[in-house]
Amino acid sequence: MTKFDWPVGSNEAEERFGERFENLHLDTRISASHAKPLVNADPVVVPIYHSTTYRFKTVGQFNAPNHGSNFVYRRCGNPTTENVEVVINEIESGQGSLLYNSGLAAISAVFLEFLGTGDHLIAMTPIFSGTSSFINETLRRFGVEVTFVDVEKEEDFAGAVEKAIQSNTKLILVETIANPTMAVPNLLGTIEVAKKHNIRLAVDATFSSPYNIQPLKLGASFSIHSCSKYIGGHTDVIAGVVTVSSYDDWKRLKLQQLTTGSSCSPHDAALLTRGLKTLGLWVDRISSNAQKTAEFLESHPKVHRVYYPGLESHPQHKYAKQTMKKFAGMIAFDVGTADNAIKLIENLKLIDHAVSLGGTESLIEHPLSLTHGKQMLHDDELPPVAPGLLRFSVGIENVADIIDDLNVAFDKL
Repeated sequence: MTKFDWPVGSNEAEERFGERFENLHLDTRISASHAKPLVNADPVVVPIYHSTTYRFKTVGQFNAPNHGSNFVYRRCGNPTTENVEVVINEIESGQGSLLYNSGLAAISAVFLEFLGTGDHLIAMTPIFSGTSSFINETLRRFGVEVTFVDVEKEEDFAGAVEKAIQSNTKLILVETIANPTMAVPNLLGTIEVAKKHNIRLAVDATFSSPYNIQPLKLGASFSIHSCSKYIGGHTDVIAGVVTVSSYDDWKRLKLQQLTTGSSCSPHDAALLTRGLKTLGLWVDRISSNAQKTAEFLESHPKVHRVYYPGLESHPQHKYAKQTMKKFAGMIAFDVGTADNAIKLIENLKLIDHAVSLGGTESLIEHPLSLTHGKQMLHDDELPPVAPGLLRFSVGIENVADIIDDLNVAFDKL
């Protein structure tokens, strides 16, 4: 039988205090004691670092360039969180990533740092309802001017963005795929416009996933994701991320994150680490499932229109092909009326009726009733969402079962 030489754990406090340690009272020794950090073993998975603060042996250690003050307090930085930032920055080929406690916190951070009173924002519409609300309810209140450019109505979207530019325009915001209509902007053309006029361009690439598109490689200033979606991928974490093309912009956002307290918790970061390890596998599966499901929906007599960037019938399919590896899992399809849409949802068994997207399970919702309706937005913010439109996030289930679930529900209309 093999014999192991099991070492006894050593107490770091004994080394730190020396002979004084034995003279400490028991309650003090309990409080001061902890095992020595790992030396000869490197964990395969980065641990969850619970600690809110860190011990420095010297003041010089705090001032050292390798983290030091970055880990002085968890709001400033955390090893578990930083691990996710390193991985995402590697995917995006950026100058740094910052992890936030939600996708909306991430996009709000960009707005708050790079826009001020008297500045002008150009934003694509339709757009995520949370982004729309922040622009209209917060930015306008602080004196930021806003021009919305409709990606569905403007055949030359990049040209329309250029026409909207003013002398005080400081930021342009687009989504790679519009929420909830799946319209696709001319991203390359818009990047050219932004560069020509020396204006920062922020790209919310949540619907595409970072596996299918890396906006910074194309020339964007910021790539933004709700990590709750394709990065987390398991519908169990709320987080967001901003990756930047400029180190100076990263420093500005880092300082702002420190002062506003919008960093991600290490527990949520650990869940993101898990999701990222298999990102390529399940995003490939979801993209394949969505393509086949969109083709099925397009052929169904009870479907009036299907909007999926991977279909040649999509109005901006050529722009999607220019920038995306695959087209992820978001489909919008129109069944004519709100009554039909609601009936279809209520007859589905495999596909869950729920908001959110980008997880391993298939989810469907009626935007006019939920995310883009009067419950979430004011009347003056409501986008022109068709009453029969459904937003469908395709999951990793067997595609034959997804299609069968839809077929059964269609038969009951």
